[in-house]
Amino acid sequence: MSKSRIAAIDVGNDSVKALFGKADYELNIPNVIARDTEDRPVIGIEELNDKDPLEGIHIRIHSPALKDNNAIYRVGNLATKSDNAAELDPGSSKSEEDQTLVMLFASLALDAVRDENKDLFKKTNNVIDANYTLGTGLPLREVKEGKDVGYRSRLVSSVHQVEFLVTPKYQGIKVNIKFDQMKIYPEGFAAYINLVMDKNLNIINRDLVDKRILIQDIGGLSTDIAVIKNRNVDDDKAQGFNLGVSESLEAIREEIRTKHGVELDSRRDVVEIITKKHDRNHIMVKGSRTSVHDITDRILLELAKKQYRHLRNVWQKNSQTEICYFVGGGAMVLKDYLKTLNNSLDGYNIGFFEDEKESIWMMANAYYKLIAAFDRKNNKETEKKAVKN
Repeated sequence: MSKSRIAAIDVGNDSVKALFGKADYELNIPNVIARDTEDRPVIGIEELNDKDPLEGIHIRIHSPALKDNNAIYRVGNLATKSDNAAELDPGSSKSEEDQTLVMLFASLALDAVRDENKDLFKKTNNVIDANYTLGTGLPLREVKEGKDVGYRSRLVSSVHQVEFLVTPKYQGIKVNIKFDQMKIYPEGFAAYINLVMDKNLNIINRDLVDKRILIQDIGGLSTDIAVIKNRNVDDDKAQGFNLGVSESLEAIREEIRTKHGVELDSRRDVVEIITKKHDRNHIMVKGSRTSVHDITDRILLELAKKQYRHLRNVWQKNSQTEICYFVGGGAMVLKDYLKTLNNSLDGYNIGFFEDEKESIWMMANAYYKLIAAFDRKNNKETEKKAVKN
């Protein structure tokens, strides 16, 4: 029987962040998929196996959890180059979209198929049987609506198969994925855990433990504001909004195309233009460095104003709040605009994570801490039972 491997996966609207095992392997894949055919054309088939598998993820997925079973996809960087590339749409529920599951299964299969795991998972005739203990999350709004229950039951009750088609190094390999255990955490609570606890769930930030905190997690499609009181999320006061950065990124992408005739592959390209260290808010137009500051500033300031209104409304209802932390990929995009607004308006005590990776990986790190602690506890209980018997 295969041993169970820990996986912590944040299926973010911009990209998937995943940690595996003893946090010894991590994956970051753009959350973009494109329907495809079985034989995608490859120039220089002999060199296929010299390429990075993450640049050529081409898979078929068989899973009863999917609405569209047995479909073939390009995933991640390969999908961004397709004319029919799909990103999650504003207003959609993460727990109900096939795309969420496609990204989840692809990430797990990419871990299972690695040579480093050949002694962990059984392999017979190019078929790997992989068992996982998974920690993941959903927006607060979806958890409050009870959608986590259906999401979990669809995943734990079945075996899900990922078949690598024209993928470097892994062509022809199938991975059967089974979940031994699965935990789904509300995203806002996960952010709090990451703020105050280390990987063993020991308190590392005692100053924050008993404070009244807001955590505004700005994602691609939604924003969650968690209200933390007495070390717990106040479910009644926590709020989720269908307001993320995706629509604004799409608007920037479209305006750049219309005004400058430059096609950007995906929203991630827009994020890179906005957040890069050098030449921020500049693109190349016919070989010339060109500013798009006017486009990005106007659209992102408008979004920051909407986010700030949500902060103000929630803070007014929780007047004894001591600090609000902005987290998530969207917070990195809007950080400067939100700081400027706050300085000229209410002057709330707000905080950001200056380390870009820490902010973007916050959810995956939190899920890892929680699922690893759950796994340790589970193993201890199993050992106790074994001793008794």
